[in-house]
Amino acid sequence: QLQLEESGGGLVQPGGSLTLSCVASGFHLDRYFVGWFRQAPGKEREVVSYITILNDDTEYADSVKGRFTVHRNNAKKVVYLQMNNLKPEDTGVYFCAAKIIVSDWRDPETYDYWGRGTQVTVSS
Repeated sequence: QLQLEESGGGLVQPGGSLTLSCVASGFHLDRYFVGWFRQAPGKEREVVSYITILNDDTEYADSVKGRFTVHRNNAKKVVYLQMNNLKPEDTGVYFCAAKIIVSDWRDPETYDYWGRGTQVTVSS
């Protein structure tokens, strides 16, 4: 079965940090472009970040630039999202998604595989 799995979510105070991980089963994640998305309660899913296969290009939503960093370890076949200086508005379920074809990194419809998400709650 081809699937992604996120981990690392939790409850953190404003200004805190979390690192999310994304691993794949049934396929080689190191051969895919990977995006991170999030969905807050009552809101639509939005893109957070994106990384190319060779780690040579990354993209970020304006709301997280300077605070979040995406990187990958292809030897371990893991993609990470390092989140610093977290704010209450970062609260939501975070998903990783993978695709094999280069296309609009912001468009969730272009991704082939999705994880079930991990909850991130930023609250004092």
